[in-house]
Amino acid sequence: MARSRVGVVLASVALALGVLFFSSITGNIDISKAQAQTAKPNIVFILTDDMRKDDLKYMPKTKALLQSTGMTFQNTFVSNALCAPSRATIMRGQYSHNNGVWSNSSTDSSSTTSGGWQAYQANQDENDNVATRLQAAGYKTGLFGKYLNGYTDTTYIPPGWNRWFGAFTSGIYHYFNYYVNDQGTQKYYGSKSTDYSTDVISRKADTFISDNVHQGQPFYAYITPLAPHLPATPAPSHAHDYDGAKAPRLPSFNEQDVSDKPSWIRKRSGLTSDQIANIDKRHEKRIESLQSVDDLVAGVINALSSDPNHPNALNDTYIFFTSDNGWHHGEHRIPSEKWRPYEEDIHMPLLVRGPGVAPGCAIGDIPCRTTDKLIVDTDYFSTFMDFACSSSPCDTQSWSYTPDGRSLRPVLEGNATSWRSSILLEAAAHFSPPYYGIRTSSEKYVEYANTAQTKELYDLNTDPYELANIYNATTPPTGLASRLQALQTCKGDTCFTAENGP
Repeated sequence: MARSRVGVVLASVALALGVLFFSSITGNIDISKAQAQTAKPNIVFILTDDMRKDDLKYMPKTKALLQSTGMTFQNTFVSNALCAPSRATIMRGQYSHNNGVWSNSSTDSSSTTSGGWQAYQANQDENDNVATRLQAAGYKTGLFGKYLNGYTDTTYIPPGWNRWFGAFTSGIYHYFNYYVNDQGTQKYYGSKSTDYSTDVISRKADTFISDNVHQGQPFYAYITPLAPHLPATPAPSHAHDYDGAKAPRLPSFNEQDVSDKPSWIRKRSGLTSDQIANIDKRHEKRIESLQSVDDLVAGVINALSSDPNHPNALNDTYIFFTSDNGWHHGEHRIPSEKWRPYEEDIHMPLLVRGPGVAPGCAIGDIPCRTTDKLIVDTDYFSTFMDFACSSSPCDTQSWSYTPDGRSLRPVLEGNATSWRSSILLEAAAHFSPPYYGIRTSSEKYVEYANTAQTKELYDLNTDPYELANIYNATTPPTGLASRLQALQTCKGDTCFTAENGP
């Protein structure tokens, strides 16, 4: 597909999908009135890998099926913008300083602790998490795709999962020629077009969904395709969908003046023409790989809609779509990767549709329903438990901890009377010294460990691309600094207090 046609094709596809899905799938929804929540709603959680917030514009099916029928969250963040720490937070509802997973690898010498699956196990995180609690609440649970970095070459299935299709992920990701743990058996998928990992994950997840819909059994489907993580191999059918597409050119792209940035940014030279060409080529592959995720979302909707004996299954299901962390395309002279506290790394897409969530918009000139409330990845766990336990109380005696997040249900139903005013950012050493930061709706303040003079402060209202670090040691932001100190040691309910601030 030529670059000049991309915008036209996206617009026409989105319009066609909007007409099709609003007439065929959501035609039985009264868009003037939100549905009441069912007793045990199904939950589908779709988590992409390294997807940026602005990548969503390349996914017309996802926008038509989720954004147009639900809520768009404009201010969703991950606290620790790295794969394994983010996923541990999602599954436990805890910041990294409470779940103990700080890095991707158990042998990462730059980390202050072990990381990945090994750290998750060592900290006993597998014994009490979203899977074990939902299973105890009567849900059938299934994981399809990536679990945690370091999960490889094993037949082990963690507690709490009824259906397990766990992709092996070590240092290299494979879209073809890979092994998975399929319900306790290692299986190999080769190089045929039908072996493409996103499509395989999609088929397995759809079968799980269809089977449970047919049985009338509430379920939790955790669907985690590898895309668009490098090498971002697109499916053969999508390999030329965006030939020539260029990466975003934000005002921070190849930033000219980095004299106010930390030393690890200042030492970077401006991007070369070869680096810029590589950024564009990588972006092209990434968005082409996301086309199969777009198909996956459509497959989920179809699986929820195809059983004539359970015609309300789709309307009885919450569907979440988000990412574990973002990615750099040359912003602040950073040609790739994630982990840092900048917006490109921490600011996530989040779309939600389901019972009690009024349809957001039609494809066309009707604005989508959005919220600006600050959301962080600690919140998913509490949200799912709210869905599962509100109609019939859960047995809490086996629960070993209180999560750090809060339920999104009041936001989804439009009756949240109060909300947090800040979130915590935290990371172990990797591309810089370890850091803690606080982000509010209008400011971001970051402190780096062992570097007393290295701090960053941005006014996000006037400087959303973080071009001007306005930290001044003579007049430091004492209010933000004290709130950050409370956040970086918060636990359970004390995180609510710290996030709410004075």
